[in-house]
Amino acid sequence: MFTVADMMTPHPHTLTASHTLADAKRLMAKHHIHHVPITDKDNHLVGLVSQRDILSAQESSLEQISKSTFISALDIPLEQTMHRNLMSVDPTAGLKEAALYMQKHQIGCLPIVDHNKLVGIITDTDFVSIAINLLELQEEVEPLENDAQSAY
Repeated sequence: MFTVADMMTPHPHTLTASHTLADAKRLMAKHHIHHVPITDKDNHLVGLVSQRDILSAQESSLEQISKSTFISALDIPLEQTMHRNLMSVDPTAGLKEAALYMQKHQIGCLPIVDHNKLVGIITDTDFVSIAINLLELQEEVEPLENDAQSAY
């Protein structure tokens, strides 16, 4: 059985709750990622921010332009915007079960936590990569099967 530890991204890029949405946006752009776990100084998972959260904040700040005191939504600390009620899994969790959970709950990632510390992340993009690898393996096997059948 494959586990999430077999396919997760170990040691993901993280920020702290005192960072801003602008910091998260820069980190995501620099590393081409869509999810940033928020950790405390001991690497305990305390929240998560996604690219969708940043886009929503930017959209809501456009609606506030008419107000006399305008603060960019990107200056808001992550502490005020991060998702706190998170599902996380142990590194030994089954890969299939993690994928089914993500699909059922329509979430884009699962943080991987071991002994209350963030050790990795698995995302919907990781599962697309897994699917591509499986399809490539199938393509390698199928020609061999067709050759064996045509020999009879």
